[in-house]
Amino acid sequence: MLLDNLRLFMIIAEKGSLVAAARETGMSTTTVSERLAALEAHYGVVLFNRTTRSISLTEEGRTLVDGARAIQSEVTDLDTRIRHGAETLSGLIRISAPVDLGRSIISRAISAFTEENPAVSIELSLSDGYIDLVGQGFDMAVRFGNVTDSTLRVRSLGTFQRLVCAAPAYLERHGTPQSPDDLRHHNCLVMRFGETLDNVWEFGTGSNRHRVTVRGSRVVNDGWLIRSWARAGHGIVLKSELDVAENIRSGSLVSLLEDHLPPPNPLQMMFPPGRAQPRRVSAFADCIRVTSPRSLFDA
Repeated sequence: MLLDNLRLFMIIAEKGSLVAAARETGMSTTTVSERLAALEAHYGVVLFNRTTRSISLTEEGRTLVDGARAIQSEVTDLDTRIRHGAETLSGLIRISAPVDLGRSIISRAISAFTEENPAVSIELSLSDGYIDLVGQGFDMAVRFGNVTDSTLRVRSLGTFQRLVCAAPAYLERHGTPQSPDDLRHHNCLVMRFGETLDNVWEFGTGSNRHRVTVRGSRVVNDGWLIRSWARAGHGIVLKSELDVAENIRSGSLVSLLEDHLPPPNPLQMMFPPGRAQPRRVSAFADCIRVTSPRSLFDA
């Protein structure tokens, strides 16, 4: 019964309400509430802060989310090893990735991995903003930039250049910037990462580092869409080489200011804190790490 209540607790945490959890499980809201109360009585703590409109995890609830996920994964792995043999991988992997990277590189890695491990299912969530690995129930995330949350476990996938690009049609109409400062006079397409507006573009390294505040007619939180706008000639964009390499090869985008490149950006896999990952998560992470992002892109 404890394992069943833990599973229900995880559904409540993921869905964000008792009503949604009841809908997901086919139970009544009263039953869900009673079983949550039984779990809280078992541990002697409050797991959710409740208001009339919403619920949120308490500190004890967040701790239990991490532990319950590990327990569920171990139970799933044990069941698989007994039923199908020790080498079989199965179960669900929940992954978060940036929109552009997820649609290209990560989706190709998923296809290769699930072809070799058909008992594994993968849920890919695409977002360019901040995500809460623990609170949203992700097994792993792939993100550009340095990780500011010191509680997360991190594995590096290398560093990649950010490139300033524009379509030939835009350059024909507005001219080609010759220095980073020229960008102040161009229409720059700006990304929003959660609450952060990426409108300060860095160039050079060390003592040669130079920052330019850019402006433009369009701001969006979708990396795929901003690249589409750039290809359509609406402005200049700053994107990872992993996202625009194919466009530059085809000529739909032109790389600019190559003598003033921005500093490289790290690409990293992040995992929730706590115990060791389930074997299926570790195996998928190894698949991404061993097969470099560049080779996946070129596949």
